[in-house]
Amino acid sequence: MTEIAKGLAGVKFTESKLTFINGEEGILLHLGIPIQEWAENSTFEELSLALLEGKLPTATELAQFDAHLKENRAIPQQLQQVIQDMPRGINPMQALRTAVSYLGLLDPQSEDITPEAQRAITIRMIAQFSTIIAAISRTQEGHDAVAPRMDLTHAGNFLYMLTGTEPTSEQSRLFDIALVLHVDHGMNASTFTAIATSSTLSDMYSCITSAIGALKGPLHGGANEAVMDMLDEVGTPDKAEAYISKKLDNKEKIMGVGHRVYKNFDPRSRVLRDYAEHVASKEGKSNYYQVLETIEKTVVDRLGDKGIYPNVDFYSGTVYSDLGIKKEFFTPIFALARISGWCASVIEYSKENSLLRPSSVYTGEKDAHYVKLQDRK
Repeated sequence: MTEIAKGLAGVKFTESKLTFINGEEGILLHLGIPIQEWAENSTFEELSLALLEGKLPTATELAQFDAHLKENRAIPQQLQQVIQDMPRGINPMQALRTAVSYLGLLDPQSEDITPEAQRAITIRMIAQFSTIIAAISRTQEGHDAVAPRMDLTHAGNFLYMLTGTEPTSEQSRLFDIALVLHVDHGMNASTFTAIATSSTLSDMYSCITSAIGALKGPLHGGANEAVMDMLDEVGTPDKAEAYISKKLDNKEKIMGVGHRVYKNFDPRSRVLRDYAEHVASKEGKSNYYQVLETIEKTVVDRLGDKGIYPNVDFYSGTVYSDLGIKKEFFTPIFALARISGWCASVIEYSKENSLLRPSSVYTGEKDAHYVKLQDRK
């Protein structure tokens, strides 16, 4: 009998110094530092650079990196036109996938897979993802794209390009924390897909386009949007307990609850829960947070002893919603954060590259023979 690891669960194919996860104890570390400390003290820019370099940057290194990001925020006019001409009503992840692939066509360095080129391309993609996603959102609504500003943080600039209004420093910081929480998460499906593409010695744009395709799937990147659909279905806090209890009694899935890795509270969820409450009280345009509180209590009471708790998607949607972001763009925002982790993982794996070529267990016939077409029944 050959043992098969369904979904590659527990299979280790490489080493990494970037991210450590202990699902049993609810621990997430980047470069050995708890995610809670990154969220409280750092920024998206700093964590991105730290993962690329494998260490905490100096103030000078971070300032240089930030300057390079700002210098590369604008996207080529040809790509802007492609985004403008995209059909209305398309899936934003389809649009992002196409835009990134086209961006590669315009980059004369795209075929260069040397470490220096990979890093340069990474900086450009981190910088331009926000511009691309904001442009897709605005053009899909029939508005003109908003040009990036050089005087705003990465998070603040995205919110500005998305809405056309400069966000408050508090709004920028809240969104920055949400990005930090999503930058990297070990060998998830999209990161593994990027590495698998990279292992063939393909270019960075192909790796990231592959990752976007994997993230597009609802089992990976679409959970926070599904949580918002659930909240709309629940309606008000007083209906939440009965709604969830009925689903649990019918053994139906609760969106944003449970995780493939975590058998304890997702540490990102713990961080985001506090900020979600703050956003709800400060920006609150809905009663989403109160509904989530009731759902969490009901789920933990019923399923906590089975290791099923809310994950990061449970609260991220309400933060985005209360910041004025449409739910169909929650997954592109996931990509906006994860681009740094994708690229850092590809670069790390490329240092000791090995072509990924797993095998499967054959379950078909072994003594069949070809039957001519006219003789088949």
